[in-house]
Amino acid sequence: MATKQNEQIVESATEARQAEPGPSILALLAMSTGLAVLILGVVWFVFFRT
Repeated sequence: MATKQNEQIVESATEARQAEPGPSILALLAMSTGLAVLILGVVWFVFFRT
């Protein structure tokens, strides 16, 4: 819980960001990166293969 010390509010990192980091964020980043690589691979294959 936030406390007040010397006229300043002191919070932990989790309290300050109002959320807890979880595996869902990691999964979202991994899936979006993989999808971007897949799309770029398809575009390269269709337009730039010789």
